[in-house]
Amino acid sequence: MTSHHSRPDPYHKLSIPEWSVEDRPREKYATRGASALSNAELIAILLRTGSNTESAVDMAKRLLASCNNQLNVLADKKLFQLMETKGIGQAKATTLMAAFELSKRLRAERVTEAQHIRSIQDVVEVMQDKLAPLTHEEFWVIFLNQASKILNISQLGKGGLSSAIVDIRLIIREAVILGATHLIVCHNHPSGSVHPSSQDRTLTKQICEAARLMNIQLTDHIILHKNTYYSFLEEGIL
Repeated sequence: MTSHHSRPDPYHKLSIPEWSVEDRPREKYATRGASALSNAELIAILLRTGSNTESAVDMAKRLLASCNNQLNVLADKKLFQLMETKGIGQAKATTLMAAFELSKRLRAERVTEAQHIRSIQDVVEVMQDKLAPLTHEEFWVIFLNQASKILNISQLGKGGLSSAIVDIRLIIREAVILGATHLIVCHNHPSGSVHPSSQDRTLTKQICEAARLMNIQLTDHIILHKNTYYSFLEEGIL
């Protein structure tokens, strides 16, 4: 008579519920905090489940690997692009996109609530969510007082793929009405490169000269495209 004993399958891959409690992402988050988790583990919590062949953590690792392990690349993906990844359906993709969108809004909200612009990165945080997703050019102005407090943020130009019509008189008029002493102008380049065109340079010079006549300083001109930017101030042009 042959005895049949269950033997461990050397090729069996443990699912997350089979992991030790301290290694499961949700339990690990609860007991040790977010800082103890890797990016893949945090994403696995959003994914909630894996598939028949891999855990949620393995799926998250594969997803990150497809983005060169860069969160900013992953956050920039469209819904259909996420769904092209094996095991990522509409529910998982939507959850990921919602999480990244909330993160963007939170960063912008914190700067806006602080009501002050302290750095170029503050400007990027406020304006990126407004400009990065657009397929046409828009021109925005941040009006500041002497203490760098935000007085207003206005869209003062809108155009097509490669240019936006900007009326400098409207910029100066609003600055005078608000009592602004500093301006930061921003626009996007939906076509790709954030390097300024000759028209961008000319417009910057014209705004700078018009503002100076009213004792107003043009502090910076920032061009954005997705997660990249170009600052005239950083490049020493202003």
